[in-house]
Amino acid sequence: MIEAAFRALAALGAPELRAVVAKSLLLTALLFAAVLVGVYVLLSWLTVLPWPWLETAIGLLASAGVLLALMFLMGPVTAMFAGLFLDGVAESVEARDFPQDPPGTALSGVAAALVGMKFMAAVLAANLAVLPFFLIGIGAAGWLAANSYLIGREYFTMVAARYLPAKEAEAMRKANAAKVTVAGIIPALLSVIPLANVVTPVFSTVYFVYLVKGMLKVR
Repeated sequence: MIEAAFRALAALGAPELRAVVAKSLLLTALLFAAVLVGVYVLLSWLTVLPWPWLETAIGLLASAGVLLALMFLMGPVTAMFAGLFLDGVAESVEARDFPQDPPGTALSGVAAALVGMKFMAAVLAANLAVLPFFLIGIGAAGWLAANSYLIGREYFTMVAARYLPAKEAEAMRKANAAKVTVAGIIPALLSVIPLANVVTPVFSTVYFVYLVKGMLKVR
């Protein structure tokens, strides 16, 4: 796993992978900008108070709340958009590092979008589910366990499905469930580091291509 992680980090320098990061980040920024404009317009319509200073205070508090929410959503939303391009990422790795192997089967555009949305929903659900545990001092451990499991499961299944029928890919994941969850720790930790979280989807795809290819060789 450590070797696969270092290989994935090195691969991020490839021009085609940098382009995927740039596209997903641009789409995320455009969405967030649209949300901020929408909130501003909504507040301007709804906030009609006799005290201008109170209107300003409410506007500032609402804007701060939205910004905090967007920071929380940065990783999952970037992952959703990156899901549109992850087949291209996997194909790039296959062509460069596994030219002797048959190429994987790409997802359709609709399927890729659904994968991204499913992953975003799963990460959000996990993060919300572990919030109460922060009140009793074990939130960080709960968050790491939940996200390691989810990231490992989703990316492993997505990558394995390129080389195996869906049922076989799922069976392979279940047979290596502990290893897959442990493998998810590295991208889970990256996902909470500012700026690093925007490359986590691409890193995770490359990382799991190396891991899945390694497992297929020893089957």
